[in-house]
Amino acid sequence: MTAQIPSSPLASPWVASWYRDSIDPGVAIQPGDCPPLAGEVRADVCVIGGGVTGCSAALHLAERGYSVVLLEAAEIGHGASGRSGGQILPGLGTDIATVEQTLGLARAREVWEMSREAVRLTAELIDRHAIPCELAWGYLHAAVRPRHVRELLAFRDRLARDYDYRALDWLAGDALRAHVVTDAYPGALFESEGGHLHPLNYTLGLARAARRAGAAIHQGSPAVEIRRGKPASVVTPGGRVTADFVVMGTNAFQNGLIPELSGRIMRAANYIIATEPLSVAQAERVLPRNDALSDANFVLDYYRLSADRRLLYGGEVSYTGREPRGLQARMDAKIAGLFPVLRGVRIDYRWGGEVAITLNRAPDFGRLDDNLYYAQGYSGHGMALAGLAGRLMAESVAGQSERFDVFAAMPHRRFPGGERLRTPLLLLATTFYKLRDRL
Repeated sequence: MTAQIPSSPLASPWVASWYRDSIDPGVAIQPGDCPPLAGEVRADVCVIGGGVTGCSAALHLAERGYSVVLLEAAEIGHGASGRSGGQILPGLGTDIATVEQTLGLARAREVWEMSREAVRLTAELIDRHAIPCELAWGYLHAAVRPRHVRELLAFRDRLARDYDYRALDWLAGDALRAHVVTDAYPGALFESEGGHLHPLNYTLGLARAARRAGAAIHQGSPAVEIRRGKPASVVTPGGRVTADFVVMGTNAFQNGLIPELSGRIMRAANYIIATEPLSVAQAERVLPRNDALSDANFVLDYYRLSADRRLLYGGEVSYTGREPRGLQARMDAKIAGLFPVLRGVRIDYRWGGEVAITLNRAPDFGRLDDNLYYAQGYSGHGMALAGLAGRLMAESVAGQSERFDVFAAMPHRRFPGGERLRTPLLLLATTFYKLRDRL
């Protein structure tokens, strides 16, 4: 099947990203390090996609002794892995109750524990490979409406009772203001196992580690065709990789390479702004303990401080390929409403990035033809989970598929409406939830 490789209309220009302008020299890719693929090569495994999923898979496979070729259409971390809010926390993009209803409590407990493993793995990889990515701990799930308070408390109690998870503490009043200095939230769950990092430096650090372990990485090498079989072949504009296994880590950029997966994810753009660096006094009147925060709305907002004390504020969504009208002005107003001390602070950066969402918001893992693996559809919750997906696919290639199969057992349906109606129907549903967020 030959894929179409369209331009990426949903994302703002790459240069606009603060992450792109703050790459650490220790993980920066130098000219010649990852040249485009030229000619034909043979490998045990061909990995497609240079985000966290692909770089983690390449690293774990190379460490197991496999010969690995990774193909990235643009630059390492060009997609959501290098553009996201950088939050890392346990769980999935859907409530654990969805997993429990589908797979049963025992399997749901396995999924939950593996999501915690994903966070630990992130920290372990950062430490083991000395990745300079500003890892910090502390996460707030903030209620906006009174019903959110009830929902968050029920979530905390359910996880403690059924999953023995006790890293969530309820904060309100002065206890909450010690973490976030605003009167906007009636309460929040503080999660000690959650945190945040510089996502692009982290992804580049994984790529550096994979190269050191022996993986060959080729930027500017989009996969335009997968010729399935044993072995399989992956064709790029400049060459071809023949491999016993293919690992797909393309997420929102699958672009029709695998017909069976078409319609199982929707691409959506999310947007982030970065302020000018704040003073120490300003930062202490925003997030004095350097936590990350997201609110409990369906179309949620999220924010954190960077290492140089910029407020990185994310939110809004687009399914149409157009940046929402008045985006920067709306975000500016939200920041000023939350934190009057920041009224008038300059916005230095604004950028977008594409995520892939599934119909049930649970990640979509699976295998086809016994030698083609994929992980996609993290639904905005992939910063830690994508690293685990890479590890699980490496385990499965090596014949240890039990853990991968727990995730692969989650059933997934195509979005309704076909190619023409899929996006309008999703827009309609999102509008409903936006209205509900206001109640």
